[in-house]
Amino acid sequence: MTHMATTAGENGSGRNWTFLTNHGHVLLAIARNPTARLRDVADEVGVTERAAQAIVADLEAGGYLRRTRVGRRNEYTINPSGHFRHPAEADQQVGALLALFTAEPAAKS
Repeated sequence: MTHMATTAGENGSGRNWTFLTNHGHVLLAIARNPTARLRDVADEVGVTERAAQAIVADLEAGGYLRRTRVGRRNEYTINPSGHFRHPAEADQQVGALLALFTAEPAAKS
């Protein structure tokens, strides 16, 4: 399970927030491991398995990924040319975000 940073609010209460939505986190988890079980994706993102299923259904309906049955498991294919849904980023493709977070770190010399 991942941990989120906590920001102190004006009244001293802590609020958890992230820059990416759960949809973004699920897409990234699948991009990193296209044969991952939804149970593992849900654990990585910090949502229930049922929520992960709903998010994958949303992403599939939106054309961001395709699910293929391989034996008893699913394999996912990401569509990096899909565009962001918010009007402020609609001219950008999700592939750039995926590349940012899934790129292999450069080897240290």
